[in-house]
Amino acid sequence: MKKGFFWLLAVVITLGSAVYQRMTGPTYPLRGKAAVDGVEVKYRLPRSAETVSDAEVALPVQAPVQGYLEYKRFKTEDSWTRVPLVREGERLVGRLPKQPAAGKLAYKVSVTTGYLAMPLGGKDPVVIRFKDPVPGWLIIPHVLVMFAGMLLSTAAGLAALDKKRHPRRFVLWAVGLLFAGGFVLGPLVQKFAFGAAWSGFPLGTDLTDNKTLIAFLFWIVALVAGRKGRPARPFVIAASIVTLIIYLIPHSLLGSELDYSKMEQTR
Repeated sequence: MKKGFFWLLAVVITLGSAVYQRMTGPTYPLRGKAAVDGVEVKYRLPRSAETVSDAEVALPVQAPVQGYLEYKRFKTEDSWTRVPLVREGERLVGRLPKQPAAGKLAYKVSVTTGYLAMPLGGKDPVVIRFKDPVPGWLIIPHVLVMFAGMLLSTAAGLAALDKKRHPRRFVLWAVGLLFAGGFVLGPLVQKFAFGAAWSGFPLGTDLTDNKTLIAFLFWIVALVAGRKGRPARPFVIAASIVTLIIYLIPHSLLGSELDYSKMEQTR
């Protein structure tokens, strides 16, 4: 495999998995469109917001379309609160009250021209999670290092499949980058966002933390198997495939979640 094609393939696989993970994640905005009495309504419903302000839900639609917003705290027995969407120029705007870090709201948006109300986003409520702000000087290196780790992980797997290449140096880079991104920068990001540096095994069930741990353990096995200069191709291929599968799991699935019942008990 020629060097140019080798790296092109590695980049394409990495970018493809990263985009898929991002767009299928539970914090990615829910997008779609609906027709209300012949008027097309395009929507982008947020599923992530920061704790510094109320979360804006805006629909770019002209009069005579009107609408309302219903919400309640996620996984509680709260009654639904209904508020009208307010027209601001060519937009209908509603706001969800900000929550503590890891707090979630379930909400529904409906639009109407005065007759039948059309719910947007399907029958199930949209769930939005709040997080504390994470500074750019931290989140940018974290994303770049994790992307580089995935790229080198993919490169290691491709090198292991090519008998003309030795995968060892790619394995070393993959292990180093995954450790830095997943166990140094990642916990710092989570500490800023949700107040807990690690929520995976054995402390919790955070899927992002747990899948990072699983991928890293596979790479440790590949690293040990390749000591003394051995290519350890089966181990490297297995680690690369497992990492790719893990990265295809939507980001933030089963992530940090505030238990409102426990919060109320402490009051």
